[in-house]
Amino acid sequence: MSSSNTYTPPPVWTWNAQNGGTFASINRPVAGPTHEKALPVGRHPLQLYSLGTPNGVKVTIMLEELLAAGHAGAEYDAWLIKIGEGDQFGSGFTDVNPNSKIPALVDHSLDRPLNVFESGSILLYLAEKFDAFLPKDIAGRTACLNWLFWQVGSGPYIGGGFGHFYAYAPEKIEYAINRFTMEAKRQLDVLNRRLAESPFIAGDDYTIADMAIFPWYGGLVEGWMYNDAATFLNVQDYPHVRAWADRLLERPAVRRGRMVNRMVGEPSSQLHERHDASDFETKTQDRLAQG
Repeated sequence: MSSSNTYTPPPVWTWNAQNGGTFASINRPVAGPTHEKALPVGRHPLQLYSLGTPNGVKVTIMLEELLAAGHAGAEYDAWLIKIGEGDQFGSGFTDVNPNSKIPALVDHSLDRPLNVFESGSILLYLAEKFDAFLPKDIAGRTACLNWLFWQVGSGPYIGGGFGHFYAYAPEKIEYAINRFTMEAKRQLDVLNRRLAESPFIAGDDYTIADMAIFPWYGGLVEGWMYNDAATFLNVQDYPHVRAWADRLLERPAVRRGRMVNRMVGEPSSQLHERHDASDFETKTQDRLAQG
């Protein structure tokens, strides 16, 4: 292992906005809004404020699955939050989520609008609200929540750890890349062993655990994340994860959910805002470009 320099931490850390790499301009060591900006509100009961990152995709998959299952009350407006431009620090957004992270949901179907933030919390809230995609028996429910919270706890190692140091950090640090690659591969092996035993994460049924895990780990094995990370991680080592991800991609609601609030990839796969089911046919970026 080699290192290009040696860093000695100071007695007291101070923030330097020039440091931090790709996302330095939107990171800061304090909370709260940076500017006044009200959030838009559409006509549906559920208002989602998000971006098509893995955490955002969890929720749009869930909403599209609920609609596909016939839950009309799950109709929603999805508004784009451009985190690269600091939208998450607007006063309206921080009122909904004081942590200034997407996704955030407001349920206007109640007597008083209810704010829900953190992707795992949103999935659980929607599953309980519509009595869907969460097993009713205690064993099945516990298995589902075990894996949901596993993802919530493990995800930062994939995004903030492996993804950051492998793809985004301003310099390649061998120790950091090795440390988080080891953990990313360990987590993929955990999933591979689990999916060798059952078709879905929590057992025989498709649940919110699958929806939470798929955008992160499915994205890795499908080759969508962090440039050539699939090659670097040798995802061929995880055939059961790859087969599971392929099965989920066969679901129309999963494919639609991946499009909502998406700002990368083919224009035909980007639906920046979603306000009606027909938007998938008429308001993707390629259709808007055609006029």
